[in-house]
Amino acid sequence: MKRSFAALAAIAAFNAAPIFADDFAGGLAAIQQEWAAAHYQTTGDARSSAFEALVAHASALRAQYPSRAEAVAWEGIVLSSYAGEVSAMSAMKYAKAARAALERAEQLDATALDGGVYASLGALYSKVPGGFIGFGDDKVAAAYFAKALAVDPDNIDNNYFYGEFLLDQGDYAQARSVLEHALAAPAVADRPVFDAGRREEIRALLAIAERKASS
Repeated sequence: MKRSFAALAAIAAFNAAPIFADDFAGGLAAIQQEWAAAHYQTTGDARSSAFEALVAHASALRAQYPSRAEAVAWEGIVLSSYAGEVSAMSAMKYAKAARAALERAEQLDATALDGGVYASLGALYSKVPGGFIGFGDDKVAAAYFAKALAVDPDNIDNNYFYGEFLLDQGDYAQARSVLEHALAAPAVADRPVFDAGRREEIRALLAIAERKASS
């Protein structure tokens, strides 16, 4: 299949992007911005290539700052996202790698990313298959979401992931309440692409929750 000029240009841009800045804060911000661009602004072949490059960038940041929970957690977040981009045969490998990274971040600083370490673990356990296939477990997921919200009950991601979980569980009224709370979170001013994209996802879930709750 031939790739469009736009797709090739996007792939080149992601592969040529600097891995991270010289300082930790700048490096972390670069990973976050790259993730938002890949997740919310990239499609098709370019999306897969963007996430593949991002995995390498996040790994490099973690290698430079192995004792910083935020760097380790973001490697886990990136690996978790990449698991959704690859084939079913490969997805579990990346999901397990994501869990290992997030558990390492939990050991370093469980409250990192305003509870995002817990929320990301909760999302993994809620979405990965259970049984003989994977490690998914709704009870474990619920416990992680509770921990995330205990760290920061107003965080947009903590509420988004928990609301999504409640929706999947069929608790539509509670899901609507949690998602409304997520939408009321302050804007993430330094990550505008992420903020706009996440709020669009929240509104989409909220519409489903409202429809289900009223039916």
